[in-house]
Amino acid sequence: MFPSVLRTCSKISRGVFTVGRQSTIKPITAVSARFMSEHKEETDEEFYSRYEAYFNRSDIDGWEARKAMNDLAGQDAIAEPKVIIAALKACRRLNDYAMAIRFLESVRIKSEIDKSIYPYILQEISPTLQELGIDTPEALGYDKPELALDDVDHIY
Repeated sequence: MFPSVLRTCSKISRGVFTVGRQSTIKPITAVSARFMSEHKEETDEEFYSRYEAYFNRSDIDGWEARKAMNDLAGQDAIAEPKVIIAALKACRRLNDYAMAIRFLESVRIKSEIDKSIYPYILQEISPTLQELGIDTPEALGYDKPELALDDVDHIY
């Protein structure tokens, strides 16, 4: 029984079908087509202006803001200060202080590759931070662990 099933399966896979006593061979054809798009590469300025316009929308909700911030965090670049300012203003419109702090933390973590980037970003966005009443993660003590000890041998 098993060998006859195996023979039938192999004939079907080769495209041979038996109808009565006459066998017909159906050729298996595949059409390959390459569809190429005319999509142009987006420049950095276009990329950042797109995100700035996205954050400046008046009807943005919390999910959309988090999604855009997550997409920015996943990019292989650090956001421009104008995009960070637009994101912070969106957080203020949404009345979500925690999201603003978390976004600043992600910017700080991404800018650890060069120690001069984060101070530059803070210098550029500090007027907006003061205007919106948002503290930096360092001012809140989020830059170091909560239970950090200077010397682990002197716990008490």
